[in-house]
Amino acid sequence: MIDIQKIRNDFPILQKTVYGKPLIYLDNTATTQTPSAVVDDIVHSYYNAKANVHRGTFHMAQMATEAMEATRRRVAQLINAPSASDIIFTRGTTESINLVASSYGQLIPDGSEIILTVMEHHANIVPWQLLRTRKHITIKVVPIHADGTLDLDTYRSLFSERTALVAVTHVSNVLGTVNPVKDIIETAHAHGVPVLVDGAQAIAHMRVDVQQLDADFYAFSSHKMYGPSGIGVLYGRQSLLEKMPPYQGGGEMIAHVSFEKTTFADLPYKFEAGTPDFVDIAALHTAIDYMDSIGVENINAHEQELLRYATVRMLEIPGMRIFGTAPGKEAIISFLIGNAHHFDTGTLLDKLGVAVRTGHHCAQPLMAALGIEGCVRASFAVYNTRDEVDKFIEAIYRILPLIQ
Repeated sequence: MIDIQKIRNDFPILQKTVYGKPLIYLDNTATTQTPSAVVDDIVHSYYNAKANVHRGTFHMAQMATEAMEATRRRVAQLINAPSASDIIFTRGTTESINLVASSYGQLIPDGSEIILTVMEHHANIVPWQLLRTRKHITIKVVPIHADGTLDLDTYRSLFSERTALVAVTHVSNVLGTVNPVKDIIETAHAHGVPVLVDGAQAIAHMRVDVQQLDADFYAFSSHKMYGPSGIGVLYGRQSLLEKMPPYQGGGEMIAHVSFEKTTFADLPYKFEAGTPDFVDIAALHTAIDYMDSIGVENINAHEQELLRYATVRMLEIPGMRIFGTAPGKEAIISFLIGNAHHFDTGTLLDKLGVAVRTGHHCAQPLMAALGIEGCVRASFAVYNTRDEVDKFIEAIYRILPLIQ
């Protein structure tokens, strides 16, 4: 059991009111709130160790460098990466995927095929379309079943001698579906094809072991795991990272520069051009420690209890349509009420203090597959409560006369 009130006390923003109503924050799939310990760590760094990393020989520079590299080691430990040098810091999951598409994409021959799924976030679609304009590749798409699970028979049928990469989300940001990425990777590897996993929606809700999954690339964001915004992680298999050309050029990623020739730094610095956000990277360490202090299994169990309770209560509401009913889904509920527009529903809920996400959720191909333009999404985190679920349901009943 977790002490939910103690946890809520760690998040001062949860005491906020909206339009005179207590905030009920249910947009955790987009971004989680940040505990005081992480904010305090950021303040401490700015006041005590704000100096550029890796080059300075003075004390503060060494402090900042060690804090950043300690986070790299902590991230490697979190996902059981073989080495800290396999961990590259980026600005977020989006940049991590773009790095692979840009850099590894240069190694993909013209005429190749890439396999995606219909449930991918735009961040795992558009970079491959941009690559298509340069490499003339073909994108193949795995469809879903009615419950939101992937059609794995079709997935297996899409491979050919031209398949160069599979890119798949670990957890759908709309449906909550937890994809069987280990099986997906095994199938791809049987064809000699590497796999990139978008782990943005998984990292804060389950134990991730990149060696157990045998993932070639795994990407995620700090701001979805109670950490600072603007920080992302790309794990890459070392043998692939070593072959890949740099993503950007500049300081930090070089060994030697002359006008005749430049040689590049060893991993991971080859992919970290320029001054990194070393303050927020250091604070990610604190966010990981915070999650570990609760236990990701405990976090997941609490969120699953809220998911079950909310789903039962929501299905009692007239006209309720829930999208995504896969077994073992994460704590995400995407829905529409009758023919009410999702924007109207979300706007009226906001007036009652309930923060939910509306729109296509950066998943327009999935919306098209579901036959809708958009939907409302409620998503839960460790600090949410059954009482908040009750107030959320009460708010829906209050707005029903206005949207039906």
